[in-house]
Amino acid sequence: MDLFFKDLKVVELANVLAGPAVGMFFSELGADVVKIENKLTGGDVTRSWKLSCEDPAAEISAYYASVNWNKKSVFIDMNISEEKQQVYELLKNAEIVISNYKLGDDTKLGMDYESIKKINPAIIYASITGFGAAIKRTAYDLVLQAETGFMHMNGTPESGPVKMPVALIDLLAAHQLKEGILIAMIKKLKTGEGSHVSVSLYDSAVASLANQASNWLMAGADPQPIGSLHPNIAPYGELFTTADQKKMVLAVGNNKQFEQLCTILNCTALITDQKFSTNTSRVKNRAELHALLLPFFQHSDSKTLMEQLIKKDVPAGIIQSLKEVFENESAKKLIHTQKNENGSLSVNVRTAVFDLK
Repeated sequence: MDLFFKDLKVVELANVLAGPAVGMFFSELGADVVKIENKLTGGDVTRSWKLSCEDPAAEISAYYASVNWNKKSVFIDMNISEEKQQVYELLKNAEIVISNYKLGDDTKLGMDYESIKKINPAIIYASITGFGAAIKRTAYDLVLQAETGFMHMNGTPESGPVKMPVALIDLLAAHQLKEGILIAMIKKLKTGEGSHVSVSLYDSAVASLANQASNWLMAGADPQPIGSLHPNIAPYGELFTTADQKKMVLAVGNNKQFEQLCTILNCTALITDQKFSTNTSRVKNRAELHALLLPFFQHSDSKTLMEQLIKKDVPAGIIQSLKEVFENESAKKLIHTQKNENGSLSVNVRTAVFDLK
């Protein structure tokens, strides 16, 4: 499975996160991915997006490493015809090209679908835009989180709007584009024809609002920031601190799970209390329920409690730092390490995590 796309040639005309994440998906599965970087700007801008603790002289940043594993980078000045011709030569033999140009820049550079289709009619041209093909506007993930409802919902009444800690809109768009490319590949197998597949960050974000969108569209409920709580389920997202000072969350989704929880905590009186006997009543009275459950967690050891909850199929988890996450053997299996041309190491996390047998 690791080399499923062996001999597939992909040209990446993309920077930052969304487009490169698509390119890395194919590189992880054996494809030959050539990343075209702008010689005039020192390459992908994320090469310079370094933490204060990173070496300022290093060739790449940790951010850049996160989505550029196992690619071959070629630095090109598109204003020089001989160098642009190098890109065209690569495109002649490529099956897929990935781009995320600002509106109009692809045409100006001669890297738009119509131009490339002339030299490779069967190519699958996959493009990402910010707000769609007709809106010329610089799009960063934070702006999309703000304008598609995510920041409005995220946070607490005290914190106000809060962005998510990863550029999730970029990653959602990347997944949408991967799906489109795979469909285009099936079409090509059937017809021999290439395709232009395009997604926008805006459309991907709105499409991913899922149940929150339907809560508004069907019930007129405008989701307010409620932290980790779930608007439809309780106890779900409430935080509890155990006797050994571990923070835990519950994700109780049905009555059986709630009954098992109460049995484990030895608070079975709550099971038959009309204020908590159904999910609807628990959502209505969730603050009171949280207050009643708190003491039981405060007198419990996290390890013992988690063992009991897992055994009884009660969804729960302990809040973990990234240090703790990557001490887990399951997480360690997803780590990529790559030696760069200058001898330095790049480390990131595998994104193609499915098994196909």
